[in-house]
Amino acid sequence: MALALVLVPLAFALLVIALPSNRWRPLCVSVGGAAHLALTLVALNLPEVTGLGGWLLLDPMARLVLLLTSTLFFLCSLYARGYLAFHSELSNRVFCACMLGFIGVLTLVVEAQHLGLMWVAIETTTLVSAPMLTFNRDRRSLEAAWKYLLIGSVGIALALLGSLFLAYSALRSGLTPSLLASDMVHDAPLLSRPWLRSAFVMLFIGYGTKMGLAPMHTWKPDAYGEAPGVVGTLLAGGLTNCAFLAILRFYAICISAGDSGFARDLMIVAGLLSMAVAGVFMARQKDIKRMLAYSSVEHMGILVLGMGIGGGAVFGSMLHMLNNGLTKGVLFLSAANVQRAYASKSTDEVRGALQRVPISGALMLAGFFAITGSPPFGPFLSEFTILNSAISEGRYLIAALFLGLLAVVFIGMGATVLTVVQGTPSERASVSTFRDGFSTAAPPLILMALVLLLGVYVPQPVETLVRNAASVFEFHAAVAEAP
Repeated sequence: MALALVLVPLAFALLVIALPSNRWRPLCVSVGGAAHLALTLVALNLPEVTGLGGWLLLDPMARLVLLLTSTLFFLCSLYARGYLAFHSELSNRVFCACMLGFIGVLTLVVEAQHLGLMWVAIETTTLVSAPMLTFNRDRRSLEAAWKYLLIGSVGIALALLGSLFLAYSALRSGLTPSLLASDMVHDAPLLSRPWLRSAFVMLFIGYGTKMGLAPMHTWKPDAYGEAPGVVGTLLAGGLTNCAFLAILRFYAICISAGDSGFARDLMIVAGLLSMAVAGVFMARQKDIKRMLAYSSVEHMGILVLGMGIGGGAVFGSMLHMLNNGLTKGVLFLSAANVQRAYASKSTDEVRGALQRVPISGALMLAGFFAITGSPPFGPFLSEFTILNSAISEGRYLIAALFLGLLAVVFIGMGATVLTVVQGTPSERASVSTFRDGFSTAAPPLILMALVLLLGVYVPQPVETLVRNAASVFEFHAAVAEAP
């Protein structure tokens, strides 16, 4: 089953390459997405899913990330049919094949228990996703793709160096190096502390670059700004969470080594810095999609901040990963609809979206309130959990900074979104014939319903997944503290 989750979308990717018609390829992507989601739901109901002799395993963290990634991909695959129909003059062979290849490789990242295999899989995500950024074939998208490749490659090189440091920390202690996560966690108390700390710093910077934490976030505004909305969704809700999962696997080793304080302090600083940088650049931001990129930087900061605070904030962080991924889907897809309705993404030209594309405009407005932590949406619940935990742990300064930065982001993002949705449609609206349609409005509408549901009621199976993922860190901490 673990291998099938990776191979099935890759098989559909090969089928897409072989199909001669632009018309049938998007349908093939949707069928591939449905097959992956069906396999995911079956796998989540199995007590154990392994493959390749233990190199692949669906552990509690992997189960949560896989459910989010597969759900997002399926809805994006439905949306892609309407999007690609609007660009029927362009060949979609590479785009469709890369979409399916992307979900296959993301699944490999999620399942990989061998840290070397995980590194290879994350590097492959860069190579598979970069061609999707250039779908519009203009100078700006090409420039964004190159920047994404270059900065991503530097980050992944640092992560490789960190992995080597981790292996050397075992050698220094006279252990046989093993890059299986379970072996590293078991041997963690014996690892050389200086090399373990050095490894975590390099890995945090490396995978943090992929995740988009400040100050390693510089690829995000260009990549998200020029990528089609469906690609922005998969990057913001899929790739970044997989990079976060990679960091968590190494964080678990630090906890088991009894050296979590160092890692937690690093995550708190990085989290607050990411929120501050995002707040500064979101103020007076005229480009809608670049604004969403900075919003992603902010929420990656919230994820690591929650892990750094610890206690109940770990549950909040896991729940926020789910909420943020779904809400980003709403925002990127609705913003893409607004961009097509005006043939522009600048607030100088985009106004009155509630009149021009009522469904997309309303979704963008609701998505803004959701992502900024307003009730009754899901992100409010997860952000409140993190804030409450910070206060319970006696970290009042961090709680105050967290609240203050959330307020700054709310004001900055609100100025842009309200400019876009309010007023009378500008003359620019007459340039495009695009209107809200079923295929382009239904996927973000479903995502919005899920975000609202998670705000008022977390279904028991989802709560169990989140609690099981959070309990991993409690278990490692308890083992490390045991006499």
